[in-house]
Amino acid sequence: MHILSIPMWVGSSNNYAYLVSDDETKDAVIIDPANPPEVLPVLEDKSKSLNLTAIINTHHHWDHAGGNKKILAAYPNLLVIAGKDSEAVSTTPSHGSTFSIGKNIQVTALHTPCHTQDSICWYMEDKATDDRVVFTGDTLFIGGCGKFFEGNGTEMNKALNEILAALPDDTKVFPGHEYTKSNVKFLKTIDGENEAVQRLDKFANENKETQGKFTIGQEKAHNAFMRTSSDEMKKVTGKSEPHEVMAVLREMKNAS
Repeated sequence: MHILSIPMWVGSSNNYAYLVSDDETKDAVIIDPANPPEVLPVLEDKSKSLNLTAIINTHHHWDHAGGNKKILAAYPNLLVIAGKDSEAVSTTPSHGSTFSIGKNIQVTALHTPCHTQDSICWYMEDKATDDRVVFTGDTLFIGGCGKFFEGNGTEMNKALNEILAALPDDTKVFPGHEYTKSNVKFLKTIDGENEAVQRLDKFANENKETQGKFTIGQEKAHNAFMRTSSDEMKKVTGKSEPHEVMAVLREMKNAS
């Protein structure tokens, strides 16, 4: 599996699109190609060596799915695999269903409603290399999570701490935005003695891009939103139930 990150709107919303390809067949998909002026030149260059088959969206917000129609104008045979509210969607896989990219990459749809009700995280396993990755859109960030625009703490707690937390710990996380510096700034105010937070802080200060550099296992150690059952987060929030801890943490982050 090869993953090419395509930064978009750097310095403002700091989005990522991702071009994912199967090493053997060269079949490929483009994830969240929201800004065609930044994405299409990459696709044009890579189309010489790759066979682009689909657009995949993590959710319907314009800065993730808003480029679908323009990408389709250039590549009209692509499927659009996404939640039901995404632009020009062709098909919406059910939760837990799978499909393949080329010969070796198996993709599993993980429905994680909260940020939006159509949010889907895409878990990919390469059977040839044993690599595991998850594209989390605005559900899980490195050191943080998305705002609850269409959901609540119960839904986000399920998304992060039941669905994503059940993935293998060595699964690399590829989020929809580069928000790590602001996330770790917040983490330091509530969990600054945590050595995992300190390691994340050091990495974020030394690296502009953090996508694919941290795993689900590491998120469980440094990400407060994946530690809602911990004594530390219960103490910080004054709540005992994980979904209540999640809700208060989100309110605290919003206010930070």
